[in-house]
Amino acid sequence: MKERKIYDALIVGSGASGGWVAKELTERGMEVLMLEAGPPRFPGRDFTEHVWPYQLKFRGFGDRKRALTDQPVQSLCYACDEYSHQFFINDSEHPYTFPPEKPFMWIRGRQVGGKTFCWARESYRYSDFEFKAASRDGYEQDWPFSYADLEPYYDKVESFIGVSASYEGLPQMPDGKFLPPMNLSCGAVHAKQVIEKRFRWRVMPDRVANLTLPHNGRPACHYCDQCQRGCYTASYFNSPSVTLPAAARTGRFTLVPDAVVSHVLMNREGKAEGVHYVDRVTKKDREARARIVVLAAATLESTRILLNSRSPRFPNGVGNSSGILGHYLMDHFTIEGAGGEFAELQSSEREPVGNPCGYLIPKYVNAGGVKNRNFLRGYRFDGDASQELYSQAFSFPGFGRTWRERVRREIPYRFSIEAQGECLPRYDNYVELDPERKDAWGIPALRIHASYGENERAMAKAMRQDIGDILEALQVKNTSPPSTDLSVFGKNIHECGTARMGMDPKMSVLNRYNQVHDAKNVFVTDGAAFVTQGCYEPTLTIMAISARAADYMADAYKKGEL
Repeated sequence: MKERKIYDALIVGSGASGGWVAKELTERGMEVLMLEAGPPRFPGRDFTEHVWPYQLKFRGFGDRKRALTDQPVQSLCYACDEYSHQFFINDSEHPYTFPPEKPFMWIRGRQVGGKTFCWARESYRYSDFEFKAASRDGYEQDWPFSYADLEPYYDKVESFIGVSASYEGLPQMPDGKFLPPMNLSCGAVHAKQVIEKRFRWRVMPDRVANLTLPHNGRPACHYCDQCQRGCYTASYFNSPSVTLPAAARTGRFTLVPDAVVSHVLMNREGKAEGVHYVDRVTKKDREARARIVVLAAATLESTRILLNSRSPRFPNGVGNSSGILGHYLMDHFTIEGAGGEFAELQSSEREPVGNPCGYLIPKYVNAGGVKNRNFLRGYRFDGDASQELYSQAFSFPGFGRTWRERVRREIPYRFSIEAQGECLPRYDNYVELDPERKDAWGIPALRIHASYGENERAMAKAMRQDIGDILEALQVKNTSPPSTDLSVFGKNIHECGTARMGMDPKMSVLNRYNQVHDAKNVFVTDGAAFVTQGCYEPTLTIMAISARAADYMADAYKKGEL
């Protein structure tokens, strides 16, 4: 009988986190196996950024039958449509549950690359306003390291993937290793002038993982502005175009797609020996062996695997001796829908398509400047200002000369703004294995208990007030007010926590290097490790902590400590 190969490390998940762990470990000489629950994606078949509506069966409006039967949850995401539904899961195969009074919107992408094909590419560094937030306001816990500890890894990640941004010198939003920023539109420049004069808030080009110059063999962005549909030129970061090829070039990387991991295989001594997985297509059971197991399957999937890894030594799942596993779930909440028209810019030159980068107003409230005693932590703003010809013309009814004249005459110059706030980590926001529901491969589904609290509602009130003040200062016409409700938990696809890091094993699941306290050769490197969330997108920080954890793994493995 052929002996099963034992790899140095096994990584579950091929997205932003898993790609970085694979790159770092293989470049340090380790042999790595990566398991991905979904199939590979191919540009010629799956990418649609250059496809026009008239080339689609439903002209871009989508197959309603598919949306209702296969993707009723996924279709709620702005990026899941007739162009890009292939990047999202089939909901009927991936059930989850929640109490009726606590709705949760779980957006998932299972393929080689995970959600990096259709992410918003916003790439922000956290600062000690996030890492040491508890020391500032006394709520919950600090991260077990500081910004200074993570800064070299932010540098490494940005230098490799390419992040276009402006240097601003703001302590609450550290600068990094940037490519030149994308330009603001004329409407955003106008808004910048008014907002900076009236409120003294910095307005800058968004920080995005789109290339503005050729970088590491990849060409610059060509501004088709359809980044959620894939990118033929790999001009924005996704792991199959950037980190996974780097790992493959070492000759020490093996990727197995369609491998749905069920649980970690633990021995009697409390060490991981590998994982059990199910072939997505044949549904046959398989095992894979390694000396280190790294979970990078995205926040809730990694936690589900840990909870399901039960044994006599770990009856409640690996990493759950403290009872903390699954708790402290966070997701950003947004106040959306606000905007208006710049009447004075309506005659400006129209662009055929827009810019993949809008504007950003970083956090000011409770960030060393303005204090608001009604809530803890803070929020930031983003949006865009544009007069795009194609996207708006497609929504105009009619045809022929009259229609063309109307398009030239009536397309308004739109300004939009939204605010995104920080969700506090709370023990009573948690996930658990559902006692009855299972997915298509027989793996227990998650039951999710999550809601926003009084702090988020108080913050939302201030966010709405600020948005109203901004619209008034800009004197926009035909104003639409900000939404009155908070976004549904999970909608922003920034779920973090549930296997948080910490110094105290009784109050955390992982140590400062993403290592499970209870099992020293098991690591969790995705958003599950987060202690706080801040109000900024987590992906760049996920990549940085993944690179840092991989550095630690490689050193410890070399010393024989794992």
